Amino acid sequence: MSEPRPYTYVTLSMRPDSAPHVGVSFHTSRLKVRAGLLISNPRPYLEFSSHEADVHISTTGAGPVTDADLATAREIFNAAARYLADCELLHAEESAKDASDTAA
Repeated sequence: MSEPRPYTYVTLSMRPDSAPHVGVSFHTSRLKVRAGLLISNPRPYLEFSSHEADVHISTTGAGPVTDADLATAREIFNAAARYLADCELLHAEESAKDASDTAA
């Protein structure tokens, strides 16, 4: 069975009298993730990018860090930790299954 091919899926939904909605789904190991501090207007940023799309996250209104920004950063941190734990678990299970299939 061949490996699934990586892809990035981007959608834009626009309805009359509603705010537009952009959806970005990364399904690729070629995803680049970085974080830093913008020097010109000091504020933190988090960036996810692939060849097809970029997502940038920063503070509310691109301004000073607020209590809400701290809460969002904590949510991102906790979600990333959960994602890592789930990836590690599933990878270990798949590796064990592959090892037992090879031994059989």
